[in-house]
Amino acid sequence: MTDGSAPTDSLPRGTRSPSHPSDARAGTATREPGPGTGVGRPPTLADVARHAGVGRGTASRVLNDSPHVSPAARDAVLAAVGALGYVPNGAARSLVTRRTDTVALVVSESGERLFGEPYFATVVRGIGERLGEAGRQLVLVLAGTDAERARAADYLTRQHVAGVLLLSLHAEDPLPGLLESRGVPTVSGGRPAARRPPVVVDADNLAGARAALDHLVARGCRRPGVLAGPQDMSSGRDRLVGALDAAEAAGLDRGRVRVAWGDYSEESGYRAMAELLAAGPRPDGVFAASDLMAVGALRALREHGLSVPQDVALVGFDDAPVCRMTEPQLTTVRQPVGRMGAVMAEVLLARLAGREVPAETVLPTRLVVRGSA
Repeated sequence: MTDGSAPTDSLPRGTRSPSHPSDARAGTATREPGPGTGVGRPPTLADVARHAGVGRGTASRVLNDSPHVSPAARDAVLAAVGALGYVPNGAARSLVTRRTDTVALVVSESGERLFGEPYFATVVRGIGERLGEAGRQLVLVLAGTDAERARAADYLTRQHVAGVLLLSLHAEDPLPGLLESRGVPTVSGGRPAARRPPVVVDADNLAGARAALDHLVARGCRRPGVLAGPQDMSSGRDRLVGALDAAEAAGLDRGRVRVAWGDYSEESGYRAMAELLAAGPRPDGVFAASDLMAVGALRALREHGLSVPQDVALVGFDDAPVCRMTEPQLTTVRQPVGRMGAVMAEVLLARLAGREVPAETVLPTRLVVRGSA
């Protein structure tokens, strides 16, 4: 050898020189021993038991919160965990206790809607932050098609998840009742129109819609139009009912309020606005059931040569970031979307801890006035 090192065949078979370059890549030459074990591996449950002077079964019972352990043994095991830096294997523990730290968020929409609309991102962020604080793992489950709903129903058992959060429920969705019958606690963000889930967190859609229509009337609008959301969801139904109630309270003929239908998407708002304009007479103020629908309506109005708010005043619902990007900026009803996600998680955590929770938690909304109305 020209570098003066010993030939590799002088080492025992299967052994590499400590300076072999692949050792640096694999990290084996510099691996630190596990804390308190004196060997190059993480501490195990057996190490904890030996350090505490108890049997392995006793150590396991302590770590799984069994009541059948003496206080002295519990203190000794917990002290050993701290001294050795032992980290329990959550997956293995769940096999023994049949409990898991995982919470599923089921969204009954397509992936395109979920990842394309800011409402969902804000709710998920609120949920994720609160669950993270509680040491829970969040798993996202899409249930926008029949096949996805069937797979979700098969997966969502107590062996896989501790609880389930449900978002954007439509029609007579049986999933909340099915999960509750299996002993899986649920919390729903909103509810379908035809069936009330056991525990619901929602925004005050009725009051928000009333505020929007009241604002249009206060501006002098006498021919209001409503671009309604999906009527198989309580939010879509309540926003329509709230607007119609406000029109009637203002002395307007409820039956003369023009209504067109959408699904909260921008394209559906464009189509609904075009439908109202084609049917005539033109409304002088429009309440759209979502900000994206209002953005679509704004596009349709401009294509018809109409200005906002001079020809048609426009109010949305959500207070999404897009409201501040339009010209003019959108007047809208703010619902606390991120807060709603955090409260959903908080209520579910309370259920998992065995505490009583209200059947329905309703968060306030408020009107935010900008340039469109």
